Amino acid sequence: MSLSRDLLEKDLYKVLGVPKDATEAEIKKAYRKLAREYHPDANKGDARAEERFKEISEANDVLADPKRRKEYDEARALFGNGGFRPGPGAGGPGGFNFDLGDLFGGTPQGGAGGAGGFGGGLGDVFGGLFNRGGPGTRTQPRRGQDIESEVTLSFTEAVDGATVPLRMSSSAACKACSGTGDKNGTPRVCPTCVGTGQVSRGGGGGFSLTDPCVECKGRGLIAQDPCEVCKGSGRATSSRTMQVRIPAGVADGQRIRLRGKGAPGERGGPNGDLYVVVNVDPHPVFGRRGDNLTVTVPVTYPEAALGGEIKVPTLGGPPVTLRLPPGTPNGRTMRARGKGAVRKDGTRGDLLVTVEVAVPKDLGEKAKEALEAFAEATAGHDPRAELFQAAKGA
Repeated sequence: MSLSRDLLEKDLYKVLGVPKDATEAEIKKAYRKLAREYHPDANKGDARAEERFKEISEANDVLADPKRRKEYDEARALFGNGGFRPGPGAGGPGGFNFDLGDLFGGTPQGGAGGAGGFGGGLGDVFGGLFNRGGPGTRTQPRRGQDIESEVTLSFTEAVDGATVPLRMSSSAACKACSGTGDKNGTPRVCPTCVGTGQVSRGGGGGFSLTDPCVECKGRGLIAQDPCEVCKGSGRATSSRTMQVRIPAGVADGQRIRLRGKGAPGERGGPNGDLYVVVNVDPHPVFGRRGDNLTVTVPVTYPEAALGGEIKVPTLGGPPVTLRLPPGTPNGRTMRARGKGAVRKDGTRGDLLVTVEVAVPKDLGEKAKEALEAFAEATAGHDPRAELFQAAKGA
C-alpha cells in the first residue's frame, strides 16, 4: 500500500462523520447514507456534490479495509495527524533540516542500534508503512491482475446453472526468460529503487512519500540482456481456456467473482481474481421475476366464466394442472409452487401463471348465434356501471 500526502493530510473519519473508534458496521452505514445523499445521479450538474461524493468514496476505500485503515492510523499518529512539524530550531539558522527520508535508508552518526542511533527499528516501521526498505531489501511479490470476461447463457442455463468454457488472455510470466526479463535469467537489482520497485519523493511537512520506480517500472529488477520475447518486462500475453461453473439462478447482467482465477502473480505473489459478467438470452415463453418464473397462458371465455382445469407448461419439466375458479377475470395470476428458478439455498421459487382470455377472430354461425343468445340473456347486466358511478363520485 502507498499512502499519498493528500490522503495523510485528510481526516477521513471526519469526512464520513464517524469517531476514530468506529466499528466496520458504523463506517459502512455512514458511507451508504452519505453516498446516497451526494451521488451524482441524485445531484446532476452539482459539481460540489460530485466532489463530496469522491471524498466520501476515498475515505470509505481506506477505512472499510482493516489493513489500510491500520496503516493510515499509524501514519497519522506518526506524522502528527497529517503533517510532520519540525521543532523550533529545525531548518533555521544554526538549526538542522530533518527529513524522514534519512530514516529509510540508514542510521545517524550515533551508530546503529546504540543509544544515539535508530538501528533497524524505525526503518522497519517506515518500511512497513510505505513498502520501502533498505539497500538489502529483496524484490516484493506482486499480485496478478484481475481479469473481466463475459459469457452468454440460454435462459434455461441461467436458471439451472451451467459449466461453460471461457477463453481468456492475460499477462503471465514470460516462458522464454522464466519471468526474469533477462535473456540469461540474471537480471540485476534496480539501482534507483534498490529492488523495492518504489522511490521516495519529498512531501510537505518534512517527510517522504513513495511512487512506483520509473526506471524499472515497479518491478525492482532491470534486465542486463533484455529478453527478445518480452523486451525485458518479464511478462507476456498468455491465453488459456477454463471450464467455469456458473451457479444456478444467475440473473442477466450479474457479475460473478472467482477468487484466484485471474492472471498469475509475479515472484510468488497470489493470482488475481476473475470477474465474469453474465448475459442471459430471453426465452420465447417464460420470463423471470427474482426467483420466480412467469408465463402467460391463454384460456377460452367459457373456461374463464365457468371454471375448469388447464394444463400449464413448465421450464424443462412436465406440465402442471391448475384449476380455474368460475368467473376468473382476465389478467389474474395464479401460482404453481416450486416450479421457478433455483434459489441460493437449493430450493426453487414459483411459477407465476397469468391468465389471458383469448378472443376468437372468426366465429362460426353456431358460435355467433350462441353468443348473441348469451348477450340477450345478460342484457340487464352493465359491467361499466360501477366505473361510471365511481367516476361521478370522484
